[in-house]
Amino acid sequence: MPLRIVPDEGAPSAAIEIPLEKPLPDYDLEQIEQPTPRDVDVVLVSQGFRDLVDDARGVLTDLLSHTGLEIFQFTGAICPGDDEVYRPGLWIIVRDPSANPKVSLSIETEGRIAKIAHTLSERLGLC
Repeated sequence: MPLRIVPDEGAPSAAIEIPLEKPLPDYDLEQIEQPTPRDVDVVLVSQGFRDLVDDARGVLTDLLSHTGLEIFQFTGAICPGDDEVYRPGLWIIVRDPSANPKVSLSIETEGRIAKIAHTLSERLGLC
């Protein structure tokens, strides 16, 4: 399940969803695939997942520096898979605070956000 980027219509922001696709032993996140959303909740509140969120926020802050973009929301998510399993993931909303609040992001900005999201995922070893 690849990461998804969903631009908001009529707003200068986009949501980034990065499901965890493999175990992350450095964060004590060994059992990624879960049979129910409730089972993912246990992962989302674990210390390992909180450490991952903290590290990801730091990396993303660095990647966004000097881009004019900012983190609007950053949290954990329950990501449904195509294979009837659920995974924990990161849910991030990035926005352009200097843009018209009623206008969607430009194609160029969407492309920059996609590149940043892929770089974040690669640096953290999420894919």
